[in-house]
Parts: sequence; C-alpha cells; structure tokens
Amino acid sequence: MASLNTPAPSPWHHTHEFGEGNPLAERNTLLAVVLTAVMMAAEIAGGWFYNSMALLADGWHMSSHVLALGLSLAAYTAARRLSGHARFAFGTWKIEVLGGYTSAVLLVGVALLMAFQSVERLVSPTPIHYDEAIVIAVVGLLVNLACAWLLRGAHHHHHGHGHDHDHDHHHQDLNLRSAYLHVVADAATSVLAIAALFGGKLWGADWLDPVMGLVGAALVGAWAAGLLRDSGRVLLDAEMDAPVVQEIRDVIAASPLRATITDLHVWRVGTAKYACIVALCTDDPRATPDDFRRQIGIHEELVHISVEVNRPATASA
Repeated sequence: MASLNTPAPSPWHHTHEFGEGNPLAERNTLLAVVLTAVMMAAEIAGGWFYNSMALLADGWHMSSHVLALGLSLAAYTAARRLSGHARFAFGTWKIEVLGGYTSAVLLVGVALLMAFQSVERLVSPTPIHYDEAIVIAVVGLLVNLACAWLLRGAHHHHHGHGHDHDHDHHHQDLNLRSAYLHVVADAATSVLAIAALFGGKLWGADWLDPVMGLVGAALVGAWAAGLLRDSGRVLLDAEMDAPVVQEIRDVIAASPLRATITDLHVWRVGTAKYACIVALCTDDPRATPDDFRRQIGIHEELVHISVEVNRPATASA
C-alpha cells in the first residue's frame, strides 16, 4: 500500500515510449521475407542459366527487397525488445526509421549494379531462353503480389482508426511503408521483365531485355531517393514544415492569454506523434505553462509538450 505522504503523480507525467508497435506488420513482414528470399534465389539462378538480363535484374532487385524486408523485420524486433529502455530519451521508434534509411542506401548500390549489367548486355548480347525465363518471371510477380497483399493488410489494420487530417502522409508507419513499397516496386520490375521477354520472344527484339533492365534500375534508384529523403528528414528532425507546427502557432495566436511565440521546436517521436518545446512571452499575469499545455494538447498527435512562459521584463533572462 502506498504511503499517505506519497505525492500524487503530476497530471503531465507520462512514459517516454511513444512507439505503439505494429505486431501484425512484424508478423506479415516475416512471411514476406521468406517468400521473397525463395523467389529471389530462383530468379537469380534462372537469369544466369537462361541468359535473361531482365530476369537477372529482377532477381537482384528482389535481393535488395529481401535485405530491405529483413531490415524492417529487425527494426520492428529491436524497437519492441528495447522499448522502455532508459537510454532512449524518446523511445525506440526511430530504430524503425533507421532501418528504412539503411535499406535505401543499399538500394542505390543495387540500382547501379543493375544498370551496369544491363549496359554490359547491350554491348555484348547473349542468347536468351525465353520460355523458361518467362515462367520464372511470372512466378516472381505472383510472389510480389502476395507479399504486397500481406503488407497492405497490415497497413490498413494499423490505420483502422483513421482520421481526416490533410497531412496523413506524416502519420504513416515508415518502416511498414518502406517494406510495402519495396515489394510494389519489385512487382513493377517483374512486369517490365515479362514485357521484355515476350517482346523478344514474339518479335525478336532481344534489345528489349537489357533496356528493361535499365528501366528497372531507374525505378529502383527513384524509390531509393524517395526513401532516403523521407527517412532522412525524420532522422535529422527536419520537419518544422509539418502541418502540426502551424497548428501550434494557430493555437497560441487564438489564445485568450495573449502570448507570443519566441522559440518553437517540433520533432517526430512516433508514427503519428510529435514532441514540442514552446517558449512564450506574455504580460498576462494569469498565464501559466499548464494553461498553454492544455490548449496545445487539443491536437492528439502532440504527445510530449514542454512550455516556458516569460514575462516581458524577464523575457531576455
């Protein structure tokens, strides 16, 4: 039984673990890793054996997704196991974001390798066994679609609560989005490979195979650039242009306590969660930090709010 002299907990006391986790996504990502790894091995082996650059490029592309999905799975696992550890000031959510960033760096290397091998095949073409290569590419596409279905289902489950904010893209599970878009991009590359193989088989356009390999490399490179940009912004706390920043400014501007923002810092600490530090100047003697915390707290995505209130005479202190 607690002592009668034990002080009551502060109404602003809360955990610093803001990542809510996504068990369904973690489980489905594991299934996607297994499916993708099996198909990757088949496509790379088939590409070399049947001399199909498009099929080989698709296999290498899929290998990057095996690694990326593996990183996503490892990030989910690490974030869950280290959750609540005291050394993480704002929880372990950014482990997941770091996984997405790392997979993007590796994708850049894969895109360059695909482009190099495609150019090599354009310069020195080799005969292609179209029938066998088409079969493997079609199976690869089916695997990609199955993985996309698994991950998309986890995404919709995670966002089942829904909301109408116009900044929904700031409220995504970046780790899950990374895994999902990897397999979607891989499915698109599989379609390119199938189109190239059919073109070569029906019209003798052998050049289509390496050309589609180059197109696939460009697709991977574009995806890598997008993932680097999105995950890098979060890791560097470069989100002062997020809509929630203006929402904070609007709350203070509309406050009856007549305050002016002198300093504002906002950064993301979870999938759809932000922390903020606000310094205010007001000559209203009634104003307290708790008053402004309550006003700013109407925005549910703000889960950690620190407010400093200064009076004009001490604002520079």
